[in-house]
Amino acid sequence: MKLWGHYLREHTRHILIFFLFSCIFILTFALYSLPLDAVLYPVAICSVLALVFFMIGFHFYRIRHIQIQELAHRANVSLAPLHHPKTLLEKEYQDILISLFQEKKTIESQMQNRYTDLIEYYTVWAHQIKTPIASMHLSLQEDDSAFSRELTEGLREIEQYVEMVLCYLRLDSAATDYMIQKLDLDLIIRQAVRKFASQFIRRKIKLEYESCNFTVLTDEKWLLFVLEQVISNAIKYSRDGGTVFIRMNDPGILSIGDSGIGIAPEDLPRIFEKGYTGYNGHSDKKASGIGLYLCRRICTNLRHRITAKSALGRGTVIFLDLNRTELDFE
Repeated sequence: MKLWGHYLREHTRHILIFFLFSCIFILTFALYSLPLDAVLYPVAICSVLALVFFMIGFHFYRIRHIQIQELAHRANVSLAPLHHPKTLLEKEYQDILISLFQEKKTIESQMQNRYTDLIEYYTVWAHQIKTPIASMHLSLQEDDSAFSRELTEGLREIEQYVEMVLCYLRLDSAATDYMIQKLDLDLIIRQAVRKFASQFIRRKIKLEYESCNFTVLTDEKWLLFVLEQVISNAIKYSRDGGTVFIRMNDPGILSIGDSGIGIAPEDLPRIFEKGYTGYNGHSDKKASGIGLYLCRRICTNLRHRITAKSALGRGTVIFLDLNRTELDFE
């Protein structure tokens, strides 16, 4: 009915002209006292023929409407469905559409080339910066003082941010190297924990770790990144002398929690959003709001699930649901 209404509005002028001409003929016959049957009969025949042609026109109008709707859905890819123009105005509109489409493709190609160059640059930069970081680590190993240990922890933070950059670049890459296999979860957890051993010691944070005895179907490198991010946050937002725990109460559900400052109730639903830092982010100026966002993206790709529970002032618990059996392992 909506399409019919549009068709009527577009042809209102023609309908009015037809009725105007009919009225002129009828009025002329009446003024000259001529038999009205002589004009009413042709007017009736013309009205029937006009209605027939009007309905035929609506049929083709509907077909063209459907073609344009299909074109609207496919115009991002190709203009092949464009029908042959029947009027000069249609041809001119199609010429404008084709010109805009070609310009859009040119801009898309330029933007893709710029994006590729940018990705390549930052990927090379992330790999190159690892060399001076490794060199500084070697230099600091020769000096076992409180100051050198503090510098070492700072370097580890830099390493973590570099890994975040690489992870961010790889996530949308078509060449992301996922290698799904069955792995011992405890071995991956221990790798992550060892990376933060000095921070646990320096800040006197107690680690409560219970062996999981669980085999997980995942990618080791990407899951390790997630665990490191979660443990890093647990340490960052814990008070000195606090506690961080890692345990598996339910099969396949890994819990990583702390007794730190917690997350405000209004922030909790949004902590996995890109760039969202919330109240804690305003307190900690170094917070980027990227770490948990990357964790959620990676878990989605690995078909794991990450959720959080927290109470302000009583700590936060991150839950990793590692139950996954959809893909064959290598």
